[in-house]
Amino acid sequence: MSSSLTHRIYNFSAGPAVMPRPVLEQAQRDLVALPGVGMSVMEISHRSKTFEGILARAVADLRELTGLDERHKVLLLQGGASLQFSMVPMNLLGAGQTADYIDTGSWADKAAKEAKRVGSVNVTGSTKADHYSRIPDASELTLTPGAAYVHITTNNTIEGTEWKEPPATGDVPLVADASSNILSRPMELRRFGLIYAGAQKNLGPSGLTLVIVREDLLARSSSDLPTMLNYKVQAENDSLYNTPPTFAIYLLGLTMQWLKSLGGLPGIASINARKAAKLYAEIDRTGFYRGTARKDSRSLMNVTFRLPSEELEKMFDTEATANGLDGLKGHRSVGGMRASIYNAFPEQGVEALVDFMRDFETKRG
Repeated sequence: MSSSLTHRIYNFSAGPAVMPRPVLEQAQRDLVALPGVGMSVMEISHRSKTFEGILARAVADLRELTGLDERHKVLLLQGGASLQFSMVPMNLLGAGQTADYIDTGSWADKAAKEAKRVGSVNVTGSTKADHYSRIPDASELTLTPGAAYVHITTNNTIEGTEWKEPPATGDVPLVADASSNILSRPMELRRFGLIYAGAQKNLGPSGLTLVIVREDLLARSSSDLPTMLNYKVQAENDSLYNTPPTFAIYLLGLTMQWLKSLGGLPGIASINARKAAKLYAEIDRTGFYRGTARKDSRSLMNVTFRLPSEELEKMFDTEATANGLDGLKGHRSVGGMRASIYNAFPEQGVEALVDFMRDFETKRG
């Protein structure tokens, strides 16, 4: 079927999220048989030269986009970011050491709880008392001298807040869950000892997890760890210790090429800033809508807001869905509304939402 016959609604879901249409169309064209190969990418061996080339190009394009050098290893793993909540302390938190976790949201809290199953954790700088409406100031952080690492969540998907700059941690490695804003703007990834992200927001489909780890930290991975949970083993095998999620890696590679076609991270950052500015301007215009994140902590990826009543929020969600604006209901733990406008979300979709918001306010305000 021609793509021109396929009607696509605007998908504001927090994840799995909207993917770039050019990527989907390229995958559609090559789904049955890759050009010159005669098989689908889902059928070729992960040990074949064809797939090794796909993997190598995806990693090379990622390095080019981010400016990574060989001091960092790029791993493409399975299990989602949630598995990394356990893998990070299993590999980096040694006996008798403490890891610092900065608590800025629901997923940051879950990461800390999983780490506590492995070793000693110091939760510092929590903004839970403020309903996670902001990122903590540097003066609020009480970091452990000589900690094994400091963990942050760069963007809080549920609460709609984002670190504008990561905290200074000195010689202590900085570790980050960047699942919901990875590659959304230039970010000095070399500042991080380890950064990880589930793919299903800005990188590709669910089922793939990106881990970027500084090479010297691989020495901390104990040989006593289960093999599949050992960063050093995964790095030594170039993410091919076992069969990887081949189709997801192929789509990651296409997404990297799409980002390059937009001017790389500076290009997508400009687009993302423009999209978010339009939506926040409408939220702030009259007071009918109320943003839930403090203005200096607002996320460019997940825009959270409330209406004057829960009844109006239910009506807003129902009517928005009927108008082709899907996935705007906030996370069940916090309610309200949430518009996730990741890299691939089209600017026209933001404009459509703004028009709907104005119309809804005129009718219901």
